[in-house]
Amino acid sequence: MSTTTRPNGSLYTKIENKIATVEFGHPASNSFPGELLQRLTDELNSLSNNNEVNIIVLKSEGDGAFCAGASFDELLAVSNLEEGAVFFAGFANVINAMRNCSKLIIGRIHGKAVGGGVGLASACDYALATEGSAIKLSEFTIGIGPFVIAPAVERKMGKAALGEMTLAAHEWKNAYWAQEKGLYAKVFENVKELDKELDIFTSKVASYNPEALDAMKKVLWEGTENWDNLLAERAKISGRLVLSEFTKEALERFKK
Repeated sequence: MSTTTRPNGSLYTKIENKIATVEFGHPASNSFPGELLQRLTDELNSLSNNNEVNIIVLKSEGDGAFCAGASFDELLAVSNLEEGAVFFAGFANVINAMRNCSKLIIGRIHGKAVGGGVGLASACDYALATEGSAIKLSEFTIGIGPFVIAPAVERKMGKAALGEMTLAAHEWKNAYWAQEKGLYAKVFENVKELDKELDIFTSKVASYNPEALDAMKKVLWEGTENWDNLLAERAKISGRLVLSEFTKEALERFKK
């Protein structure tokens, strides 16, 4: 399906046996325009208060990339500082919604993740992946940096891994490297094996005491209480850089 028929992507939620499965999608490698980021933020905030839900599974559609990060079209359209800050605040809002959500979030990473997609995987409380789920922080190649997602990546993988990925912006890191650094809990040979384990794991976790799950969620995110302000400030940095001539020219080249 072309981006012209579904420019803002899609978001579906299914609740079954205390498990909410949230699936996002976009024809452009499951990238995120601003509207889809807002819808995901609102959905996570809603599920946080839903007593019929004990845990959340976050996944994306199809069998290609898990998430290609921000929408290039919208990045190109940014024309002033305010628009830039608002666009990058979209990812900040999603990460903060994942952080503040009272439910543990399990990531189903079925394919490659770039930029904001790595941020999403990092903000999951537990992530299962396939061998094809390589990761890359390519922001430097277009003149910006992974400023908004950096706190989430650093929290999960450490500052050394964040620095290595950011500076080697052209380089894919394979799924086993990501597992070794703490991003993925387990890596499977294919999607079939991934989904088999996901079903078993989520069924077990969803059966645990919801109060214990909620309390553990708070423990896992201790020390991040300043992220509402921190990520908003980081969004302003990216919003300023995206207006640079370097970035405008790089985005045009990528688009071609």
